[in-house]
Order: sequence, then C-alpha cells, then structure tokens
Amino acid sequence: MPVSDAAGGAARRARLGGLYAIVGGAAAVSQAEAAIAGGASVVQVRVKDRPAGEILDIARRIVALAAGRALVIVNDRADLALLAGADGVHLGDEDLPVPDARRLLGPDLLVGRTTRTLEEARAALAGGADHVGFGPVFGTRTKVLAVPPRGLATLAEVARALPAPVVAIGGIGLDTISEVARAGAACAAVIDALFGAGDPAANARALAARFEAGRAARPPREEARR
Repeated sequence: MPVSDAAGGAARRARLGGLYAIVGGAAAVSQAEAAIAGGASVVQVRVKDRPAGEILDIARRIVALAAGRALVIVNDRADLALLAGADGVHLGDEDLPVPDARRLLGPDLLVGRTTRTLEEARAALAGGADHVGFGPVFGTRTKVLAVPPRGLATLAEVARALPAPVVAIGGIGLDTISEVARAGAACAAVIDALFGAGDPAANARALAARFEAGRAARPPREEARR
C-alpha cells in the first residue's frame, strides 16, 4: 500500500530490518523475486550498466512484485526512485548530496548514504539521511574499496552511537550475518551469499533466519533502544 503523507518516512524506517538484498544486472528482477520469496525485507536495485529508461523499467517491475512484502531502494538515482514508486534511494560518494536528494524525495521516502566512519555517518544524518550504510564490515570480493574492513566492534560502536538504522555491508555471509545482527545493525546487505551459488530463495531463507537469531541475542538494553 502506498504511503504518501509525512508519516510515511517513519513507517518506512520502521520496516528497515533484516535481510537487505542487493540485486543487479540482467537478472535483477528474478534475483529480487527469489530474495523476497526467501524472506528479504529490503531490496536495493543496483543497476549501473543500463540506460536510465531500462533502469526505471527494472525498478518499476521490482516495486510491483515487492508490494506489501519488501521495501525497494534504488541505488544512486533519486529521480528514478521517485518515478518508479520505490521506497527510497541509496547514495554513494559520487551521487547527489543528501540534502538535494531529500529535497527531491520529500519527507516520506527513505534516503540512505554510504559511510565508512562514525563521523561520516553523523554528517549524513545531519544532512537529511534517515539511515546509513556502513562498511565494509568484512573483506569483500564484490567491490574494490580503498578502505580496510571495519570489523564487528566498529559496527557495534556506530550502531550504538546513531539514532538511526544502520545497514551493514561488505563480505557478510551465512557464517557472519548473525554476529552482524547481534552487533546492532538494523539490516545486513548481501550479494554474493545470496546469488553466488545455490538457490537464491533458499539462501535468503537461511540468511534471514540467521539474522533474526542474532537480533534475538542482542543485549536487552540494545534491543530496547531500537
């Protein structure tokens, strides 16, 4: 059901939790379908090698299949997120500044920002983001980065310090996702562990279950403040 008033942002933020699937390429729609079927609560559409019109079509198709089941976030392009009827945008270092994306999307859509440090995360929130991506938590083969892995201790520090959801990203797999959740991340963003091998829907079910187990194991005071 569309959320179109000022309360929409709070409603969407409340749904930012659990397995966060990043889909892309020619198989983006089928990847999204499998991830949602397996329990992903958020899908990010990350398609960088297609014209804008094709990305918009992909995003619209994913929004339609995710309706009532998962949030849909468009990577990089706030304009395409708005046109596709998505739930928000995720911004990187070379994308629109957070205040400009917020101005375009208004108060009821989500604006996330990639961050590497607590200071960057605080600056993103001060500029109008309502959640941040933080990482890489572990080493990753998906994207070449000039920064070392941040680790679970730093993730926990950031999650404790921020009054907003933190999406952990970078090298997260079945053997680490529960610890990511226990450290306080609202979501765990995953690519390779979902789509690298095996059945994506089955992978999603396993990852989502491990995340929930980790969230249930958080210290009571940490769970109470989220």
